[in-house]
Amino acid sequence: MSGAAPRPFSLSTAAEPTVFQQLLGAPFFNLPPSLRRLHSIRGQDAFAGEVDIERGRGLLARLCGRLAGMPPAMQAAPLRVEFSADPRSETWRRQFGSHRLATRLRCRKGLLAERLGPLQFRFAVHAAEGTIYWNVARVRLLGVLPLPARLFQRVRCREWEQDGRYHFHVEAALPLAGPVIAYHGWLEPAADEAG
Repeated sequence: MSGAAPRPFSLSTAAEPTVFQQLLGAPFFNLPPSLRRLHSIRGQDAFAGEVDIERGRGLLARLCGRLAGMPPAMQAAPLRVEFSADPRSETWRRQFGSHRLATRLRCRKGLLAERLGPLQFRFAVHAAEGTIYWNVARVRLLGVLPLPARLFQRVRCREWEQDGRYHFHVEAALPLAGPVIAYHGWLEPAADEAG
């Protein structure tokens, strides 16, 4: 025996958890494969699929949708999402047909932060029975003025796996404005990225 102390094991080479792994903790690893794949991206990746979008028809609903940069109504439209991710944030560059929408997602004090137009949302994210749910916990206007979260209780997202594909449903309705947008569809690794 040489008497030399063993070198401590370094964890610096271990992969840091992604934003959604941080938010969900151990339940993340019980999710279906397509959800784990999409939310395990490190670096750059792209997914492609199809989306159906319904937009609110009222004047206030249309104005809210425009301020948030929401896409127009479309059916069976091509959807491409390019991801750029590190342990601190993810940028999602969505292309709904020819309409582009990019947002940055971050983990902030156990909540998912995302800015849409002048609103900064904080979502409580949880997993149950193979599905991920996003529900509004906090909202700020222009990043500084708190707004009552109860006004945004009908802004939510659900993600699940069906037939081996990642599926999603997003909806937003507001008091006075009514339904602003609802869209659903599916994604899978883009053909030019797979393999």
